[in-house]
Amino acid sequence: MSTEKQLFTVSVYTENNIGLLNRISAIFQRRHINIESLNTSPSEIYGVSRFTIVVYMTEVNMKKIIGQIEKQVEVIKAYYHTEDETIYQVSGLFKIKSELLFEERQIQNIIKESNARIVTVNKQFFVLEKSGKREELKELHQKLSEFGIMQFTRSGRIAVTKDEMKISSLLENIKNN
Repeated sequence: MSTEKQLFTVSVYTENNIGLLNRISAIFQRRHINIESLNTSPSEIYGVSRFTIVVYMTEVNMKKIIGQIEKQVEVIKAYYHTEDETIYQVSGLFKIKSELLFEERQIQNIIKESNARIVTVNKQFFVLEKSGKREELKELHQKLSEFGIMQFTRSGRIAVTKDEMKISSLLENIKNN
């Protein structure tokens, strides 16, 4: 088990209850661990929510935190994975003045080279969407910043594991007992 800090993707399968997000984030806060990103969504199992949390810490501490998360009544199961064990994406939206799209040839090249897509265009602005690794969004942000970005937002990480997760069979066993 590594004692070096690294990025972990934490998957927490839960019942969908009010207040659970605060309690889970408090577990990290008490240990002075910054959450790099957080996403909540329905999971592959009907009625079960999934939190995807990205944190930078040691594996020793990660195991302790997983244990604390699993003590929450509504938590069904929590897992952690390294970067190499996951397939992940983040998504970003960039709002930019429309005139730049038509007057700055370089903007069109940046859009094409980055594989971003135009979501909407009107007289005042256009919106670009880019999904990929965090570094890809950071690079696109730097390039577009030279022309002016009216608004920018980035999502938290969404991830799936490369290996099968046993959550479905675990839930099936719980349901049948």
